Amino acid sequence: MSDLPPNVRPVKDRHGKVRYRFRKKGYKSTYLPGEPGSAAMFLAHAKILEEGELEKKPVESPAKINPKSLDDLHRRLKQSAKWRQKKDSTKRVQSNIMERFLNTVAKSGKRYGDRPVEKITVSWLETIFGQMWETPAAANVLRSILSTHMHHAQKLGWRIDNPVTATDKYQDGEGFHNWTDAEIEQYRQTHKIGTMARLTLELALNVAGRRCEVNKIERDHIRAGRIIVDHAKDNEETSVIMLPLTRAALEALPAAPIRFLITTAFGKPFSDAGMGNRMRKWCNEANLPHCSMHGLRKAMSRRLAESGATDAQGMAVTGHKKNETFAYYRAKANRSLLADAALSNLPDFINVQPPENDGKTDA
Repeated sequence: MSDLPPNVRPVKDRHGKVRYRFRKKGYKSTYLPGEPGSAAMFLAHAKILEEGELEKKPVESPAKINPKSLDDLHRRLKQSAKWRQKKDSTKRVQSNIMERFLNTVAKSGKRYGDRPVEKITVSWLETIFGQMWETPAAANVLRSILSTHMHHAQKLGWRIDNPVTATDKYQDGEGFHNWTDAEIEQYRQTHKIGTMARLTLELALNVAGRRCEVNKIERDHIRAGRIIVDHAKDNEETSVIMLPLTRAALEALPAAPIRFLITTAFGKPFSDAGMGNRMRKWCNEANLPHCSMHGLRKAMSRRLAESGATDAQGMAVTGHKKNETFAYYRAKANRSLLADAALSNLPDFINVQPPENDGKTDA
């Protein structure tokens, strides 16, 4: 609006009333009086500029790290070879979780990070995990990260034991919903071939990928009819055959000059969070609010198990390293199908026919 001073824009407040706010980097955000073009508004605007920018706070020096404290342990772990071998995304997530924990302030007023490593006890840890009973998955993740830290403390000679291993782990829940075949078809009926929503489902199911992997698959990753996926966890690379439905969904969309397979309307790749949010939107449109992209990973694991694939064969698709991890993901496999497949493998000679009745009866 030409009647508004520079850096002033109309905004609606929570009551729906239009107000006029001044916003400029370095200055205090302020609502101005009067209407556009009024003297009151321009006088208030001039006064803000006359007062000048807000005083910048001096940059605070980093907090002192106490030797052999949890802060010190975390710093040393991040300098280790094991830490540097992790994926950047893994390092970022685990570091954020640990630093939130370190900055937690106890009732005594002291940060957890200031606590000496030698003072970490099983009872103290049990109390912390016990307070997280409403978020058991988050408690288990924190427990795993702390266990890694305590193991590093053992390497440094700061402890002879790992107290985290003596704490109780929360029982694993169901986690992300495992898509049923009916739900997959329901999604396909809503999002037809030729849409980015459909390609995303087919690609995620085909490679059993996480959102942070599917959004990074490029056209150059398709080689000789196979899709190469660099899995975020365990640094595993998989090479899987492109399934017919995936190929059909891909060929229905323009190929060039787009580099990534899954893109926004502007041809840009999704961020990890953006991929999850967009899949959430597409699932809601298909009336599947309980479904998510990670659930497709579980669905492929289930399908592989139902097809009779061994754990080693299934892991070659999903990229898992541990048998027990893949077994967890295929836990929802149809037991009846597995039982039928198992019985069909039995030798014919065990199918003994009952003897014919010779007309005699038991005495």
